[in-house]
Amino acid sequence: MQRDFQLNRLHQDPDKVWDIVVIGGGATGLGIAVDAASRGYETVLIEQADFSSGTSSRSTKLVHGGVRYLAQGDVSLVLEALHERGLLRNNAPHLVKHQKFIIPSYDWWAGPFYTVGMKVYDMMAGRLGLGPSEKLSREETLEAIPNLDEHQLNGGVVYFDGQFDDSRLAVNLAQTAEENNAVVVNYMKATGLCKDQNGLVCGVDARDMESGEAICIYSRTVINATGVFVDGVLAMDDPNADPLVRPSQGIHIVLDKSFLQGDAAIMIPKTSDGRVLFAVPWHGKVVVGTTDTPLSAEQITLEPRALTQEVDFVLKTAAKYLKKDPTRQDVLSVFAGLRPLAAQKDDDGASTKEISRGHRIMVSLSGLITIVGGKWTTYRKMAQDVVNKAWMVGGMPERKCVTQSMPIHGYVKNTDFRSPGYFYGTDLGLINAMIRKEPELGERLHPDYEFTKAHVVWAVRHEMARTVEDVLARRIRMLLLDARASMAMAPAVAKIMACELNLGTKWVDGQVAAYRTLAQDYLLL
Repeated sequence: MQRDFQLNRLHQDPDKVWDIVVIGGGATGLGIAVDAASRGYETVLIEQADFSSGTSSRSTKLVHGGVRYLAQGDVSLVLEALHERGLLRNNAPHLVKHQKFIIPSYDWWAGPFYTVGMKVYDMMAGRLGLGPSEKLSREETLEAIPNLDEHQLNGGVVYFDGQFDDSRLAVNLAQTAEENNAVVVNYMKATGLCKDQNGLVCGVDARDMESGEAICIYSRTVINATGVFVDGVLAMDDPNADPLVRPSQGIHIVLDKSFLQGDAAIMIPKTSDGRVLFAVPWHGKVVVGTTDTPLSAEQITLEPRALTQEVDFVLKTAAKYLKKDPTRQDVLSVFAGLRPLAAQKDDDGASTKEISRGHRIMVSLSGLITIVGGKWTTYRKMAQDVVNKAWMVGGMPERKCVTQSMPIHGYVKNTDFRSPGYFYGTDLGLINAMIRKEPELGERLHPDYEFTKAHVVWAVRHEMARTVEDVLARRIRMLLLDARASMAMAPAVAKIMACELNLGTKWVDGQVAAYRTLAQDYLLL
């Protein structure tokens, strides 16, 4: 997957009318591109920054049915999510794994209450379930999580959900779309919509953010899948359009694995303000979150920042359940993401944690198709629903969705999740072959982490990484795992990329400086 090759396909015939143009390269947009291309529709996807650089790389790293939605009575969403969780586990077994969760019980009534609830969750998952839930004694709970706070602990409930690497899945989806003949281009920003004499959308005006070159991509349908930015694209179509998004911010802190001994994750179903809190093992660290802070449209940005009160809330809540209280000095990285929650006309100012995570599809009078809401777990179903609308709006032949059982790039059925680099799937063998051919590529970027020069070369040659941030934040995840260590890696990464991209020392210096500025905001000290 190479950017120059993708651009050449766009420029070969400037007057070509594609079937579908997707604006947005997050989970939703990439899923749509895979669905449309695999049905045989001629598809283009453009993304203003890097794939999954916004919300889709900043999740809690869970593929889950949504226990809290069950508690809210949103049964249809839970059923859909549990079904999709099972399909994603089957289609991307190199990225999605079973994760044991424990709900600790500190009240006498909580154990039976949550045991019944999780049995309902199991039943709804059916044959796509990941394992049976069961009640645990106090001793069994502490055996599973030795450093859980023992004071007044009665026991716990164990259940199973899915865990994954979000931006690695995004990259694999882009590769899957490209393998199905879609054109996918990052750093290509939609600047306007093309319309015919009847006022119907017939394409997208875009600008290459690297070269500055403008292009019009003509198409039968245009899909607005830009997440928290959907209202901006809607305004290109109709400046008076009602907003569709109620943005909400969630933050996570990353701690050393010593804070959560054992392989189980913790789920706190109800914190002091009614939120759900997770502490989840991930790539040898622990991800703790999340918050749910309503934002205004003016606060939407590509690089959101964690608020002091959000960090304090996560640390304070985690300290109630862990023997060792985490402090700001213990945080290896803190990251924030924006949720594109679908606005409800009758929500009457409801808090964002009460707004459904279901998705909503709207077709404007101009024919622009917009999707908002949803979550990673249901990305495939969202894509299916959108493409079903697209062939009708665009007057294209109906073709059945084939993604329910379609392997995603990197597919390895029996993945050893203890093996370094397992999340590369089939590509791991190719990376190792590069190292055997050029042993110097096996040199580590940092003595404490497994990533090598070969991973950088691979990201540039085959995963369309264009900046140091692309590599460290989304290809090897170091910005989230250990922001300070990632800063130490930046100069070596920049030099390797410059060699691959035929760029000079000025580019290297600029990239290192920009990355260090970015990474400072992921540190609390």
